[in-house]
Amino acid sequence: MNSPVVTPANAVDIDQRWQQFAPDLEADKVMFSDVIPGGGHWSWLLPRGTALRLTALEAGANLSLVLYSAREKLERYNMPDSLKAEHTAHYTRGHVLMSDMGRSMASIIRDDLGWHDPLGLLLDAARMQEKYGAHPYQQFRNGMYRSGKDGLLIEIGKYGLMRRDLVAPVNFLSKVSVDEEGRFHFAPNHAQIGASVDLRLDMDVIVAVSAAPHPLDPRPDYAPGKVGVAAWRCGPAPADDYCRAFRPECARALYNTDLLYLA
Repeated sequence: MNSPVVTPANAVDIDQRWQQFAPDLEADKVMFSDVIPGGGHWSWLLPRGTALRLTALEAGANLSLVLYSAREKLERYNMPDSLKAEHTAHYTRGHVLMSDMGRSMASIIRDDLGWHDPLGLLLDAARMQEKYGAHPYQQFRNGMYRSGKDGLLIEIGKYGLMRRDLVAPVNFLSKVSVDEEGRFHFAPNHAQIGASVDLRLDMDVIVAVSAAPHPLDPRPDYAPGKVGVAAWRCGPAPADDYCRAFRPECARALYNTDLLYLA
């Protein structure tokens, strides 16, 4: 007798929260879903052709994300190369996140917001304590304050990566603009509740995320919003992919990745 096929619809204890913040996804393609609490962090090792939906479930949501090749962890997301090649200072639909090898690690295939921050870096422990005060685990337990930097270091450490391996993240759901004097300006209330962005993974990658506050968030209180994450099988970028046509540099980066998967 053949065993039944396990899907998100019938698997034991499968998280069904994707139905609340990504109800348009096809149930038979959904791989998993999760809710990252404000300040929380998590990571996954995911195959090429997976898509992630990142959804602001509360005001003040920010999700800092880094990528490493699962095949060779020395290859990782490179912010300077990506921005320079694509002639941009922010990300939206059509942009790809390039590695330091000129390959597309991920592509933004849908976007409610039109702007995600690649420049603002991470909230570290010193700045967090200076801005919000001390809330250590020993006293506050799960109510402790968590910095984005420490959260990502914990996550990449699960894969043998160290402090020296931490790269500049993409701060999804946040907007930082740069004026003519080179000063950064954070946009409050950029992501309304329910706003989301879809990210296709173009190679096998380690994905690590932190939902700690953006370091430029001007609010005086530590109040990061929770973020919904849903993953589904979307397949690799097709020949007529929007991101391939967005810029020649995007097409070249996707082609460079495709060469890894010819066999």
